[in-house]
Amino acid sequence: MSASPSPSTPAIPPPSEAKFALVASPTPAARAAEKQLANALDWVPVNEADIVIALGGDGFMLQTLHSMLDAGQIKPVFGMNLGTVGFLMNEWRTDGLLDRIGLARAFTIHPLVGEIETMTGERHTLPAINEISLLRETRQAAKLEIQINDRTMIPELSCDGALLSTPAGSTAYNLSARGPILPLDSAMLALTPISPFRPRRWNGAIIPERSRVRINVLEATKRPVSAVADQREIRDVRSVSMAVDRTRNLTLLFDPHHALDDRIAAEQFVV
Repeated sequence: MSASPSPSTPAIPPPSEAKFALVASPTPAARAAEKQLANALDWVPVNEADIVIALGGDGFMLQTLHSMLDAGQIKPVFGMNLGTVGFLMNEWRTDGLLDRIGLARAFTIHPLVGEIETMTGERHTLPAINEISLLRETRQAAKLEIQINDRTMIPELSCDGALLSTPAGSTAYNLSARGPILPLDSAMLALTPISPFRPRRWNGAIIPERSRVRINVLEATKRPVSAVADQREIRDVRSVSMAVDRTRNLTLLFDPHHALDDRIAAEQFVV
């Protein structure tokens, strides 16, 4: 996802005037927290809310954002961590909740969108907050052709797969695949190979977010490949075309001392 910190840009009403919705992961910890907050505010459904409070982990935050994208009802989200890592979440605590939201920093985020064509000619359009990845389906290595802005950059990459990551997603799967950590306001994307065999020396690329990346699957019948946009998978793909969708804005709210850009920057110094 492309993102930029913009504390004053989103049209968010002050907490004293806002309507809030509460959503929670189905985990026991999140459900217990939901009960604890049940009487804290006059909650409304998500479609009526000005701000959504999400209880869970990073996976639930992604699920919440995708649900809003699918419904076309995008609201600012203040997440509180009741999962494992909680990179996209704030600290879980109930004291001073409205004050925290009033002081929160807002980050406007533009998702990736992938245009996916399968071997049978089916076409799917999927958004991604973190990354879109192509992964081999069998024991045989995938063979991929990589194009950027209609120019072939790598005619044949033999690998387990490849992914295109946003700055916020650069500390997730991309980092595990030895891709670079991108500052949140870098306006760049990370194109990262997964276990590359040939060419051996290609470790990936950092490209401008305005780029359009197309990956064609070579020998797709013999070497099937799936495409995964965050948590959604399409199997037996022929090609995937990816670009940042700047027509849709997602807003995440963070405590000032726990803001997303600071956390991403700090990850570069973790040893």
